[in-house]
Amino acid sequence: MNILRISLPTRRSLAVAAIAALSLASTGAFAEIKAKLGHAMPDSHPQAVAMKKFAELAGTYTKGNVKIQTYSSGVLGSDEKELQAVQAGTQEFYIGTLAPLSTRIKEVQVWDLPFMFQNDREAYALLDGPSSKKIFEKVEPAGLVGLTWTGMGFRNLSNSKHSVNKLEDVSGLKVRVMANPVALDTWKTIGANAVPMAFAEVFPALEIKALDGQENPLLHMYANKMQEVQKYISVTNHVYTPVALVASKKFWDTLPPADKEGVRKAAAEAGLYQRKLLDEGNADVIAKFKSEGVTVNVMSPAELARLQEKVKPVVAKYSAAIGEDFVKGFYDEIAKARAAAK
Repeated sequence: MNILRISLPTRRSLAVAAIAALSLASTGAFAEIKAKLGHAMPDSHPQAVAMKKFAELAGTYTKGNVKIQTYSSGVLGSDEKELQAVQAGTQEFYIGTLAPLSTRIKEVQVWDLPFMFQNDREAYALLDGPSSKKIFEKVEPAGLVGLTWTGMGFRNLSNSKHSVNKLEDVSGLKVRVMANPVALDTWKTIGANAVPMAFAEVFPALEIKALDGQENPLLHMYANKMQEVQKYISVTNHVYTPVALVASKKFWDTLPPADKEGVRKAAAEAGLYQRKLLDEGNADVIAKFKSEGVTVNVMSPAELARLQEKVKPVVAKYSAAIGEDFVKGFYDEIAKARAAAK
């Protein structure tokens, strides 16, 4: 009978290796998971600040297991490319508009319907409400896990030609809009030459006058230095733009439950922090634009009513396409939030 004999030095080496392995496991060295988060905003924007906070909180709440590196200013690609990377599992996190998914997941388009909200408070109530949760459920089969909704602000119009005080002033302006059907139809209906374009391409196009204008939240404009190429801003608050913090489902499924809980907690807190920073920034951004030579006008309620009337066919068309019941539920949530504020 053969008896396996292990020499004393070998036994000692195995024992040392076993102790080392246990020591590493106990410190969590084997558990550290590195992840990338990308978005379009520059480092000065509240979103960039909030996402750095998210990375910090995720590290804290997962006890150092999940280490997130943030990438701002679209260095990982356009919103569409980043979303595709997250869906494919080559990028772990993304925050930004879900508009690139709007042709596949029709409920996403509800946020593009114009003139729904009267103020940020109503928009925040919808971000936290059941309709937004349903949209997260809809995107999961596309390879995304929704973590939190947060704000970007009301969209307004800027251009290099003239002040837009009335409906007719929009006519003929070559305006960059988001690449989604609702936005395109809305701006075409009110007379603009609507051009879909990735945001990273917008500033150069405005600089060489290939575009006259664009529409975005005011803080978004200021952080991206639109005041250098746009001399007129018209406050219309025509659409509220939310952003979603999402994770790659392929990545998410590899996380243990405790780390998932920690990341979700970090996402919720960072989303609220972003809203706070946006609220603070919006308080003085118009004064900043004016100090840099931009003419800012607030469109009158009467003219806004004309715009709203003009785009009613667009709202009706896409309400039917999105789903009448879903859209009705969305508007019911707005009405409830409005009533609660009275």
